[in-house]
Amino acid sequence: MLLEWWSGTECTLFSDEATVNTFGKEHVIIILNHNFEIDFLCGWTMTERFGVLGSSKVLAKRELLYVPLIGWTWYFLEIVFCKRKWEEDRDTVIEGLKRLADYPEYMWFLLYCEGTRFTETKHRISMEVAESKGLPKLKYHLLPRTKGFTTAVQCLRGTVSAVYDVTLNFRGNKNPSLLGILYGKKYEADMCVRRFPLEDIPQDEKEAANWLHKLYQEKDALQEMYNQEGIFPGQQFKPPRRPWTLLNFLFWATVLLSPLFTFGFGVFASGSPLLILAFLGLVGAASFGVRRLIGVTEIEKGSSYGNQEFKKKE
Repeated sequence: MLLEWWSGTECTLFSDEATVNTFGKEHVIIILNHNFEIDFLCGWTMTERFGVLGSSKVLAKRELLYVPLIGWTWYFLEIVFCKRKWEEDRDTVIEGLKRLADYPEYMWFLLYCEGTRFTETKHRISMEVAESKGLPKLKYHLLPRTKGFTTAVQCLRGTVSAVYDVTLNFRGNKNPSLLGILYGKKYEADMCVRRFPLEDIPQDEKEAANWLHKLYQEKDALQEMYNQEGIFPGQQFKPPRRPWTLLNFLFWATVLLSPLFTFGFGVFASGSPLLILAFLGLVGAASFGVRRLIGVTEIEKGSSYGNQEFKKKE
């Protein structure tokens, strides 16, 4: 709702008609680059426009489970959480993926294979690791972590029909933020979407990992093309906004905020300094909480995951 109706941010897809015609009609794994603070909002926008927002899942870092409202909601929506330490995550991730194997509605399962958001420091360290492993260096991405991808493919094979590779960038070399969205700033997002049938992905774990590394080399080439020409290859599609999100927001805002405004008016009308101070303290605490939620998305305040060199292969 924030992205579409408040800031008016536009999302354009670059793909082909055959691929777009499959959206919302099959179970898929989605691979999205993790360079921007609002990349998740762009992903949510596309899932909503194709009617699969309610059945969308993600492999998310466990820290998000403890974020008020978001983490609790995701827990009940069967989101798969991980600590990003494979030795500890293996059983939890496999169990979560197996629960999704017979999901009754068409499901989009999102993977950030880089494991963390792109920063210059993380990129430098990641490329040092790539060099030590004899892998081609990437310019616009971190080295992908293959365990989550290969495990998802293994557990969901027979359920998932394809992998959608999504490469995201913003026009005008913009680096959007959630705070900018809240201020009503408009951005123009471009998303290049490629569909790969699951049967084209090797069943062998090592070969599947090599397939993923090759995919990220292709994503890097797409980003290079975008930075030089300002456009992705493929036909352009602009899926229309659906009014349901706006109507849903207005309904719940009316239901939830009307009693709050009535209560606030009553507090100030009472003239009691104690009640007024308590109410202002509550509003201040709520504002602080919202700011902390925004802080979770800010790149400069992101986790230190990826800021240390790995000594062993995945």
